Amino acid sequence: MSAIRSLSFLTPGNYPDDDPRAGLEATLRLFEFGEAEGFDGAWIRQRHLEHGVSSAAVFLAAASQRTGHVELGTAVIPIGYENPFRLAEDLTTVDVLSGGRLQAGFSTGMPHAELLGDLVHDGDWRGYDLAYGRIARLAHHLRGEYLGGPDTVVHSPGNVQRPRLQPHSPGLTDRLWYGGGSLRSVRWAAEQGLNLLTGNIVQGEGTDDFVAAQLALIAEYRRLLLPPDRPGRIALGRVIVPLDGADAATRERYRRYAAARHERTLKPMGERRILFAPDLVGTSDEIVERLQADAAVSAVSELRLELPYEFDEHDYEQILYDARTLIAPRLGWRPATSGVGSAGIPA
Repeated sequence: MSAIRSLSFLTPGNYPDDDPRAGLEATLRLFEFGEAEGFDGAWIRQRHLEHGVSSAAVFLAAASQRTGHVELGTAVIPIGYENPFRLAEDLTTVDVLSGGRLQAGFSTGMPHAELLGDLVHDGDWRGYDLAYGRIARLAHHLRGEYLGGPDTVVHSPGNVQRPRLQPHSPGLTDRLWYGGGSLRSVRWAAEQGLNLLTGNIVQGEGTDDFVAAQLALIAEYRRLLLPPDRPGRIALGRVIVPLDGADAATRERYRRYAAARHERTLKPMGERRILFAPDLVGTSDEIVERLQADAAVSAVSELRLELPYEFDEHDYEQILYDARTLIAPRLGWRPATSGVGSAGIPA
């Protein structure tokens, strides 16, 4: 088994409908907690029309001021709702504020398009490119090429300059990710030189076995990665819920959560043959054994804990603490910073 070199977590950023600030503040505290415990990355989901973070860039701008060295990731921004140039401005602003820590992940499509499409886009958005081309345009803007001819300038008070996307953050182009769940999508990501996010949902193409399908995605990405000198990072996600630090009532709640989701893991779902990985809920010994037997986990060096929806702040802290102290070290992970582990778990 390959040693895990990078450990991160992905959180939904839930909040009560009647008190969104409380939930957002709890998620910011979770980012602080994760950094104090030595996690290498903290990632936020982006969701629309739900009680979760609807603007990953805005949230991570705040998180950049509450943390000092942990990577800050988006997993994932649905590109169909975004203007590539304006989103590029937001992302470079976050990257500059964070000191170059942003990891920007994207997906194609528009969840809830029947409700939101007409509100977001002018004209018949059904004819727009809401997929790969839109991400490619964003990546192009991030390169910071000058607009207009060599003599084109813009004037502002006290300044004359050649126009390009501002602020310019050249390293961000190496920290773009795509959430790929099919062979077609990972081929495109590899050819574009994007890093790959692969989680607990993939498309079953030629197999009903989740791990076999995910291994095929990883192999295809590595085969096609262009140009070959790109970093080509692969971060693999699993829902991991250790029981060790939980009380009896919480353990039972965790087990009910896993049981309610187990049926979806038994066969491909829908026309696209979607496959779901089982949630890893158990003692740290049980989870380590299952991760060590998972060939897809063995094929990568970056592991991302996908935190369940609708759990509370204390649950998340307990899960992260147990995973960081009882599971990750047995997979070969060591924290990159000194003096970690100071956050602890509140009684």
